[in-house]
Amino acid sequence: MLQLNAEDQDFDQIYLDHYPALHHYALTLLNDSALADEMVQDVFLKILEKQEPIAIHTSLKAYLYRSVHNECMNYFKHHKVKQKYQTHTFYKMDQETEHPLDKLQYREFETRLYKSINDLPEQCRAIFQMSRFENLKYAEIATQLGISIKTVDNQMGKALKRLRLQLADYLPLMIWLLIKLLA
Repeated sequence: MLQLNAEDQDFDQIYLDHYPALHHYALTLLNDSALADEMVQDVFLKILEKQEPIAIHTSLKAYLYRSVHNECMNYFKHHKVKQKYQTHTFYKMDQETEHPLDKLQYREFETRLYKSINDLPEQCRAIFQMSRFENLKYAEIATQLGISIKTVDNQMGKALKRLRLQLADYLPLMIWLLIKLLA
């Protein structure tokens, strides 16, 4: 059994002798030289911080390699947990953070939209509502109302043109809503 003590005069020599190989080993695990350096440094720092000598039941080299390996694995675990937390936090923030101004603008837009729809001429409004709210095809609307498909097409064109003009101020909000719905 070997004992490793930070106060040994050989400790500095142990560090100098083993650092290059341990760094190379950590580099193969992490693919990041600076991070590999940090992991090896952390292993030796932990040895330095121990108050009592460390009892090594295998070889010193095997102990140091296992320590670096464990340090790298702990880094991966910590990094994975951190990423999950960040992903979860961003998701929750996106779901829960609606600004009151956004809600107010949406309500105002919704009110203005329904008012604009109600202001359409009766036949034009009926055709628009059947198309957009009931998802009927132009042929189905024409059959139900007893008019031609061309009339349905013309009335939809008029409705969309009027709504577009009356709701032009809300174009940025509509784009934002579409992006949010598609995301």
